Amino acid sequence: MGSHGPVTPGPAPRPAVAYLRVSTDKQGRSGLGIEAQRKAVAAFAESSGFAIVAEHEEHETGKGADALERRPHLAAALASARKLRCPVVVAKLDRLSRDVAFIAGLMAQRVPFLVAELGEGVDPFVLHLYAALAEKERALIAARTRAAMAGLKARGVPLGNRTNLGEASAKGASVNRAAADAFAANVLPIVATIQATGITSARGIAAELNARRVETARGGAWSAVQVGRLLARDPPTMR
Repeated sequence: MGSHGPVTPGPAPRPAVAYLRVSTDKQGRSGLGIEAQRKAVAAFAESSGFAIVAEHEEHETGKGADALERRPHLAAALASARKLRCPVVVAKLDRLSRDVAFIAGLMAQRVPFLVAELGEGVDPFVLHLYAALAEKERALIAARTRAAMAGLKARGVPLGNRTNLGEASAKGASVNRAAADAFAANVLPIVATIQATGITSARGIAAELNARRVETARGGAWSAVQVGRLLARDPPTMR
């Protein structure tokens, strides 16, 4: 057998800085947790020819955090990337922020950002669009829910009335179902987009809804049980 020539080495991996963030302790234990983000970033880096040379991990409450001075580890990631002349990689765009103005400010730092779930080659303008769509999505859900509740109130339906249980039972049962159906019709398309990203467990979907600041019908945070009830619904508008 003839001898083979020397193997030509492939191009060296490009450096990149990883930024991981959870906004609440609960998210840290969910599908949005640090370890899940780390795996997503590592998989992206391996498939795209990057080597993660530094990692910065942030834990914050989410309130008032859309300011760089409240994100010391993000500021450190930017400094590292600027020094190394390389991009910052995040697992999902909302790990940077859900606020369009804040993301625009980050882009002005002249450090490229790569989002693992979107892939490499995404123009910064497109990142702005994704952020704007997510922000608009939350606003539309809130507006539709308020409009539905206002319409029920205008028809004389007692909302949240517990002083006359007989009347509430007689008039409210079907109306409450209608309100719940309307709310579900607004939220289920968002759940579908979440499932399309590979998050299919009730717990993971709940964490993602909370991360997107999509509130429950009562204005609270989602749990796996509530997501299960939502998925079990089949509102008329979705049939």
